[in-house]
Amino acid sequence: MFTPKTEAEVRATLSESLKEYRALRGLSQEGLATVAGVNRTFVSQIERQQKNVSIESLRRLANALQCEVYQLLGG
Repeated sequence: MFTPKTEAEVRATLSESLKEYRALRGLSQEGLATVAGVNRTFVSQIERQQKNVSIESLRRLANALQCEVYQLLGG
């Protein structure tokens, strides 16, 4: 059964997934930011659940982490 998630739950899931995939790839926040073409503070804000993320940013992060967007969202 489908259970809708709140914005806070989605942010928490993305935060944990990002940290997990980053650790698996051996990347620092700075390293991920460089490969994804985003700012390190942006990565930090996502991991601290302080920033909304566009679909384009999700795609860039997923590509840099060699995973799919849905995996970052807990899929």
